[in-house]
Amino acid sequence: MTVDGDAASVSGSPPVVIVHPDKDALADAVAARLVTAILDTHAVKPEAQLALTGGSMGSAVWRSLASCSARAAVDWSRVRVWWGRALPAAGDPERNDVQNDAAGLAHLGLDPAKVHRVAGPDASRSAEASAAAYGETIREFGQHEWDVVLFGVGPDGHIASLFPGHPDQLTTDAIATAVHDSPKPPPTRVSLTFECFARAQRVWFLVAGADKAEAVRNGLAGAGPEVSSAAQVHGIRETLWLVDPPAAGR
Repeated sequence: MTVDGDAASVSGSPPVVIVHPDKDALADAVAARLVTAILDTHAVKPEAQLALTGGSMGSAVWRSLASCSARAAVDWSRVRVWWGRALPAAGDPERNDVQNDAAGLAHLGLDPAKVHRVAGPDASRSAEASAAAYGETIREFGQHEWDVVLFGVGPDGHIASLFPGHPDQLTTDAIATAVHDSPKPPPTRVSLTFECFARAQRVWFLVAGADKAEAVRNGLAGAGPEVSSAAQVHGIRETLWLVDPPAAGR
């Protein structure tokens, strides 16, 4: 995956908001939408490249997909999986990959060689080394773009581990970056960057709960990076805000 100045610009498709009746309906709809997006990608490319989110919504999507018969239509060995951020050591329940695996991702039939995990402190000398290594792996296997990026959005407007107003948020000329002194624990993380996400064909923000309503409003309003990280990322083909009614309240 190349990184250049054009990729870093906030451009692409305008955001579209789709409100689902509740959090469960939202998860079911995202699961169905993801199956369709993967099948569409497989029609024109040998692999689909996904960047996934953790948190409650990320887990809810994989639980829904695991119980959805439509998942059988996908050749999961042709799906390559990445994560937008990583926390501490392998197996830590706060890591996105651990959350997704436990929710059902591990049982879909993915090729383990195509599931790319960020090295934690148990397997790397520093967060900087982990970020550099993950960036090189993305350059090797990333095929220059993401087909779908899934984001959760924090009440503060952060995505991945890119926090509004944080000095590591606006890292340039890098695919992944070390984040120190995170506003929420743990203090040290690894995150993909805005420049990296700028290569996404489809960007989907998955947001549920009234505590996220202000973040949704700021994201849709195009607030600056000191207010909203979510507002800085757009898909080339599609930018969707998939929300429940409380999250749409503002």
